[in-house]
Amino acid sequence: MKRIVLCILGLAMAAGVHAKTLLVLGDSLSAEYGLSRGQGWAALLQQKLREGGSDYTVANASISGETSSGGLARLPALLAQHKPQVLVIELGANDGLRGLQLKATEENFRKMIAAGKAAGARILLVGMRIPPNYGQDYSEGFYAMYGKLAKSAKLPLVNFLLEPIAAKPEMFQSDRRHPVAAAQPLLLENIWPQLKLLLK
Repeated sequence: MKRIVLCILGLAMAAGVHAKTLLVLGDSLSAEYGLSRGQGWAALLQQKLREGGSDYTVANASISGETSSGGLARLPALLAQHKPQVLVIELGANDGLRGLQLKATEENFRKMIAAGKAAGARILLVGMRIPPNYGQDYSEGFYAMYGKLAKSAKLPLVNFLLEPIAAKPEMFQSDRRHPVAAAQPLLLENIWPQLKLLLK
């Protein structure tokens, strides 16, 4: 009996040693805003990974209303706590909607990317668009920022998280900003091709 218990403990310890973490640092689009728990794309990602036999655990550290500066402030503690092999950065929408200076937002992203790399994480950058009523220069500059960051840091990029549903009003909640539950699998499908390349 004692030998069996020791064997089980040994297996558990071994599993812990080999466990890997995928950290999602995002805003309400990743924090299941307006959804029941477990319906968001990050939760569906965890399910997909388990069904595929992956040893990755998804740590979703997304917060509704989060900005790039807020994500930057929280990231060091999250990296220390989770020690992720993969970091998904899905931020910026709230910076854009608040009309924050693009230079400041870009600098926050650069610092987050640098911190993630320094911690040994492989990084996926998830891009966003904002409505054109913020002005063409600002809207286009905001969108182009993600490509610029990905190119300079040599990161994989999801060009626009909401691309599969952007032209489908029925895929959004009444606020017309946050996707409904039925849209979440489509968001995951959009992210997956780039994300799977990082899962080693």
